[in-house]
Amino acid sequence: MGMAAESQFHVLAVDDSLIDRKLIERLLRTSSYQVTTVDSGSKALEFLGLRENDESNPSTPSVSPNNHQEVEVNLVITDYCMPGMTGYDLLKKIKESSSLRNIPVVIMSSENVPSRISRCLEEGAEEFFLKPVRLSDLNKLKPHMKKTKLKDQKQGTAEKLENSEVQQQQPQQAPKSQDPQPESESHSQTTIEQQQQSLQQANNNKRKTMEQGLSPETDRTRPRYSGIATVV
Repeated sequence: MGMAAESQFHVLAVDDSLIDRKLIERLLRTSSYQVTTVDSGSKALEFLGLRENDESNPSTPSVSPNNHQEVEVNLVITDYCMPGMTGYDLLKKIKESSSLRNIPVVIMSSENVPSRISRCLEEGAEEFFLKPVRLSDLNKLKPHMKKTKLKDQKQGTAEKLENSEVQQQQPQQAPKSQDPQPESESHSQTTIEQQQQSLQQANNNKRKTMEQGLSPETDRTRPRYSGIATVV
């Protein structure tokens, strides 16, 4: 079970020396890790999905994203002394990347220089191994990879919970768009009442007009009868 679990971890080994690269690859495979080896820091960045920009132009960032990485890397183990980009430079670039900074980095060196070791550990290296690397050294890698994998799983769970909360809040916000509907209903109700009042007012006016039109005729008939009575 332990070997099956370890085989799920993928290690990127970086060393310009072919002999040292083959040695670390054999040790990692003996420990049942999946292994990819490259001979320079630049190739390591490329494999991780980052690429170096032109160093002659200081205005451009040293690393920019590149979305070609398809294989997950759980740990990087790199030699310190390499031409072009040292293991310390590679460590810095990985830790400066927002997408890669959680990947554990282990430094190897054939020189036991305390200041060099301290500088790498302060920059974020998990371990500093002296060459030749032994199998007992590689036993220290698994806890770092397990810790990082657990952290990634927690982060993924937190993102899922956050997304589900956002989705639950969206239906609650939907009724807000229906707020204008009661206003339109109220407006139509007011219009109907105004029309009814206008119709009632018109009927009242017609009734008054009819009453006013009848009263003069009544008044005119009275003198007529009185006049007739006088003549007789």
